[in-house]
Amino acid sequence: MTPGQYQLSAEPTIGSLAWTALDPRQPERDEVLVRVEASSLNFHDYLVVAGTLKAPAGRIPLSDGVGIVEACGPDVSRFAPGDRVVGTFFPDWIDGAPTRGAVSRMRGDHVDGFAATHVTLSETSFVRAPAGLSAVESATLPCAALTAWRALMVEGGVGPGETVLVQGSGGVALFALQFARMAGARVIATSGSPEKVERLKALGACHVIDRTEAGWGEAVRKLSDGGVDHAVEVSGGDLSQSLKALRTGGHLCLVGVLSRKPIEFPPAEMIHPNRRITGITVGSRQHLSAMITAIEMHQLRPQIDSVFSLADLPKAFACFKAQQHFGKIAITFG
Repeated sequence: MTPGQYQLSAEPTIGSLAWTALDPRQPERDEVLVRVEASSLNFHDYLVVAGTLKAPAGRIPLSDGVGIVEACGPDVSRFAPGDRVVGTFFPDWIDGAPTRGAVSRMRGDHVDGFAATHVTLSETSFVRAPAGLSAVESATLPCAALTAWRALMVEGGVGPGETVLVQGSGGVALFALQFARMAGARVIATSGSPEKVERLKALGACHVIDRTEAGWGEAVRKLSDGGVDHAVEVSGGDLSQSLKALRTGGHLCLVGVLSRKPIEFPPAEMIHPNRRITGITVGSRQHLSAMITAIEMHQLRPQIDSVFSLADLPKAFACFKAQQHFGKIAITFG
C-alpha cells in the first residue's frame, strides 16, 4: 500500500481516523527505519481512538507494532537491515523499577504509535522479535502479553503448584492463563459467556466460573482449597469478589479497569486476611526481552481472534468495541 499513516482528528471517534500519505523518514544517528508488518488492538488503543483519552490531533495510534528494519542510522549497534523487531510500549522505560519518567509516555497516546506503514524511531524503542512466531503473533506481545507476564512472573513470582485466577477471554487474560500454565500453576478462569467455557478449558483452565453469578468469589475459594495465590484483575470497579477469591496472604495484580468504574472494596477483605494489591502498567524493555526468551523456549502461541487489514482499521475497532472476541484482534499491513 502507499506509504502513510492513520492519525487522530481534532475530535477523535472510531470513524474519524484519517489516512495521510507520507514518505518514510530516513534514520539518523541511533534511529532505525522499520517497515511495519502487523499490530494488534488493546483497550488503551480503543480509549485513544474513541476520544476517551485526550491524545492530541494528528497523533498516530496503536501501541503494538512489529516490522522489518529497512535502514539504520550510523550509530545503530543492536539491529541490521532485515531484522524483525518488536516495538516497546514505554519508549522511556528500558529496565529497572518503574519511575515517573519511565512510565510517563505511552506509545500511541503521548507519542506516535504504529498505525503507519513505516516508523523511524530510536533503536532503544525495539527488541528482537521471537523466533518461530509470525509477524501477527509477535504483534500481540508488547502490551497485553507483557502486562500478563509482569503481573505473574515479575510482581507475582508465580511458581509450580500455585493457583491463579484470570478473568474473561481478552488478550491479557488469555496470556495470563498461558503463562501460569507454563509456570506449572493451576488456573481458574471466569467468564460471562457459556460458549467460551470449553475454549478456556482447552487452553488449560481447570475450572471456569460464571462471573455473572453473585458470590462467585466464594465458588473460587472452594475450588482452590481456601483461595487462589494470585489474581489478575482486568475489570476494576468492585473488587470484593476478586479479593474474596484470594487465600490469606494472596496477591491481586490490578492491570486494567475495563469497567471504567471507580475501584472499591470492603477493607475487611484486604486488611484482616493480609491480602495485597499491586497496580501495574505493562513493563520495561528488559521485561519484554525476558518474556520473548521464555515464549521461544516454551513455544507458546498467542491466541488470535481475527485479523483485519490496515485499511480496515476502523472496522477492527468496531469489532473490538463489541467485546465478543476470544484473544487478540490483529492488524496486517501487507
